[in-house]
Amino acid sequence: MGCSLVLFLLLPLAFCFPLPSSKLDNLSEGKSLSVEKPEEVLISPNGVFTAGFHSVGDNAFCFAIWFSTNSSSRTVVWMANRDHPVNGKRSKLSLLKTGNLILTDADKLTVWATNTVSLSPLRLSLHNTGNLVLHNMEGSTLWKSFDFPTDTLLPQQLFTRNTKLVSSRSQSNISSGFYELFFDNDNLLRLRYNGPELSSIYWFDPWLNNTGANRSIYNSSRNAVLDSLGNFISSDEFTFKSTDYGAKLHRRLTLDYDGNMRLYSWKEETQTWVVSWQVIQRPCTIHAICGINSLCNYVVDSGRKCSCLPGYKMKNRTDWAYGCEPEINLSYPCEKEYSDFMLLPHVQFYGYDDGFFSNYTFDQCRNLCLQSCSCKGFQYTYFWDHGYAYCFPKTLLLNGYRSPDYEGGIYLKVPKSENSSIARPLEEFNLSCSNKLADQPYVESYENGTVKLMLWFACGVGGLEIICIFVVWCLLIQTKKSSGADEQGYVLTATGFRKYSYAELKKATKGFTKEIGRGAWGVVYKGILSDNRVAAIKRLNEANKGEGEFLAEVSIIGRVNHMNLIEMWGYCAEGKHKLLVYEYMEHGSLADNLSTNALDWEKRFSIAVGTAKGLAYLHEDCLDWILHCDVKPQNILLDSNYRPKVADFGLSKLQNRGVLQHTSFSRIRGTRGYMAPEWVSNLPITSKVDVFSYGIVVLEMVTGKAPLRSVHALAHKNSVHTIDDGGEAEHKMLVTWVREKMNRAATNTSLLEEIIDPMLEGKYEMGKMETLVRVALQCVQEDKDARPTMSQVVEMLLRTQRK
Repeated sequence: MGCSLVLFLLLPLAFCFPLPSSKLDNLSEGKSLSVEKPEEVLISPNGVFTAGFHSVGDNAFCFAIWFSTNSSSRTVVWMANRDHPVNGKRSKLSLLKTGNLILTDADKLTVWATNTVSLSPLRLSLHNTGNLVLHNMEGSTLWKSFDFPTDTLLPQQLFTRNTKLVSSRSQSNISSGFYELFFDNDNLLRLRYNGPELSSIYWFDPWLNNTGANRSIYNSSRNAVLDSLGNFISSDEFTFKSTDYGAKLHRRLTLDYDGNMRLYSWKEETQTWVVSWQVIQRPCTIHAICGINSLCNYVVDSGRKCSCLPGYKMKNRTDWAYGCEPEINLSYPCEKEYSDFMLLPHVQFYGYDDGFFSNYTFDQCRNLCLQSCSCKGFQYTYFWDHGYAYCFPKTLLLNGYRSPDYEGGIYLKVPKSENSSIARPLEEFNLSCSNKLADQPYVESYENGTVKLMLWFACGVGGLEIICIFVVWCLLIQTKKSSGADEQGYVLTATGFRKYSYAELKKATKGFTKEIGRGAWGVVYKGILSDNRVAAIKRLNEANKGEGEFLAEVSIIGRVNHMNLIEMWGYCAEGKHKLLVYEYMEHGSLADNLSTNALDWEKRFSIAVGTAKGLAYLHEDCLDWILHCDVKPQNILLDSNYRPKVADFGLSKLQNRGVLQHTSFSRIRGTRGYMAPEWVSNLPITSKVDVFSYGIVVLEMVTGKAPLRSVHALAHKNSVHTIDDGGEAEHKMLVTWVREKMNRAATNTSLLEEIIDPMLEGKYEMGKMETLVRVALQCVQEDKDARPTMSQVVEMLLRTQRK
């Protein structure tokens, strides 16, 4: 009786205290989560993630997933209805018995739904990875949040061609913003500004092609993934690792509202997120970051700052995305007498050019903008070191930023009536001469000599005439030289190349001290560029080649784009100094690795296939028909993954695709031991010379033996000698020895094993090995017409690989 009385008295008190939070493992059919019960949430089994209603404003909620950390603010990683928040009253997330998961507002209208249908019972569960999954009792998935990301990618979440990340509108506005991460139609991962009126790619740098950005378009899967260690891998070969690579508690890759993509790691000690990687190091290069008619300025200590151009004011005081609007009267007549310009030094605007004009004088560029009513200003850059100028009239002032390293500036078009009120008028550049001559006393001559005066006058006029003729001649010659070279220079710049100065490359190589290779066209040095990239810098021997011809050939190399060809980053053309800047290959050349244990069977077969693909591209797929003419192990370089890249092909031989039987060379090209018989037989040179050299390389890769060794040396490794009988006799040594072994291997398989490099220690696939050797022997036929093309070689090897 006493106990019952106590319970009766305490029962009312139970209603005075809040109920504990209702954490659910899953949501079953016919059940719902109410916005009015914030304690009703789904929790992942490991307790890392929570799914429920998240407040995004006054009486506005979104159904979201967030990290279950103890920090004061939630870190949201996914939202169902980011662009359509629901009311804080009577809104629900419901799993209907039809199998559809819906989010309804206070008026019971459906705001968001999975649009799924199922006859069997379903459940909604939050997995340990942060993936919200709608599945049946057998575990089959009908819908998952990982397929519909918002602005964040979690570890193990697959990013595909059908998904994209979209930034938030601002730091306080979670609705969809203007920046997107996506796979484009060329299978490349890109960042894009996709505004209400304009759209533009800003990463990777829009002036780079996929080769310049170290990307591959040869993938159809179009997917990317971040693992829990901080390693990101994309099918277009873009990869990165976090600065704190290794096992961490939590990670997330987020496309932030400012257009920069950052990898965050959770720091348990401080209960904060820290940036462990970001894609863009110069924030001001992100397009439209400050809006139209504005400037971005980045200072390391204070970060990015936006400001309006002179004569403009901020359009929306709370959001720079709206840019700036004129506070001066711009509705003035278009005629040039009403316009003036104001110089903003070290400022440049990317894009929206009304054309490109090289070698225009400043006045020509200025008049060009004055004559166009759509011109908002012009960018003029004169490179004193090289003696050429670029003129870019601008039709829109977007993507402006201040860079102290930029040599030029933007000349802002303003009405003359307003110029003095917003800035100092544009001052002309004056060439000041010394005034010492003016200070010299005038010495009057009292000599009486009319004839002498006439003679001095005649000599003066004649001398002046000679000087004028000489000056005009020099200007004509210089204009002819510079116009051609500068046009080529612009073509190279447009393809993504950088033109380096000789001084820059000399500094990068520390005075050309670290030699890493020699080729038919020059010496290669290792260097570190100003942006800390390691490069291979080739100093060409052919210093007498004209600059126009050199730039024409280099521009063709720039259009060569294949994952198995070495990538060129830039060039230098200063008088006799002509250099090429290439990517640096970590594992050196195939020749360096053949004498080591680094190349197992799979690597060797992959190198054979990759090299064939690169040569096939040069012969058949690029715009200009290119013969390599010096295929050898020294010119097959290996990257960090031992992927082959054919090098030293650029200045070999460029020929129109239709001219196959009249190719002439001033001298024999190639390396002894790898040269086709045509070189010494005075036969027409075609792509089959590269096929022959490729076959020799494959035989050397299979046997581990150099082509210059005699038959006796090949059979007895301790008795090595070479012969000097010239072209045809040299290659017969290796080829004859292998062919004899293969012919007899039909009855005795041990003979095939005799030719295989002992370093493989018998670890290879006999079928593939035999095919590779037979393909190589076809390539080294004496009759060039009996040799396959490189594309046929690729097909034969890939057919073997697919078996």
